Amino acid sequence: KQWYQRRVRDDRFKALRVENPTYNNAGVIRTNAMKYLPNFFRKGQLEKLFILYPDPHFKRCKHKWRIVSEGLLAEYAFVLAEGALVYTVSDVHEVHEWMVEHFTAFPLFERCDPGPEDAAAQVLIGSTEEGKKVLRNKGQSWTAIFRRIKDPAETGEK
Repeated sequence: KQWYQRRVRDDRFKALRVENPTYNNAGVIRTNAMKYLPNFFRKGQLEKLFILYPDPHFKRCKHKWRIVSEGLLAEYAFVLAEGALVYTVSDVHEVHEWMVEHFTAFPLFERCDPGPEDAAAQVLIGSTEEGKKVLRNKGQSWTAIFRRIKDPAETGEK
C-alpha cells in the first residue's frame, strides 16, 4: 500500500509538472516529521509551513502525539526563516484552541493577520481532501496564522 501511495503521488506531481512546468521542486516524502524534520531542512530554510486538519488525539494521554507541542514548536522554529508563516486549520475547535495556545505561548511565534494578497490564506480551508469534506458536510473550520519572529537570544536581547 505504501508503494502504491507513493506511486500515485509521484504520478500526480508528474502530471502537475506537465500542466505547469513551474512546479519542478515539489515532492512528497512519507516519513515521521515529529522525529526527522531537521534532517530534511536547514536552519531557516522554509518560508511557509502548513498544519491542515491534524489528527485531534482527544485522549489526554495521547496529547503528546499532537503535531503541535512545545518540543515540535522548537523544531518548526528551527527550520523556519525569520518572518516565515505557519498556517493552521482544524475542524475541531478544541484542537484549534490547543494550537493557538501553544503557538502563542512559544517565544518565537506571534499570531498575525494575513493581508488580502496572501494567496495561501485565501485557499486554506478547501485545499485538502479533509477540507473539502468539511465544506461538503457544511462543517466549521478554524484558522490561525503565526509568524516566526526574531530570536532574542541571537541578538543578545532579553
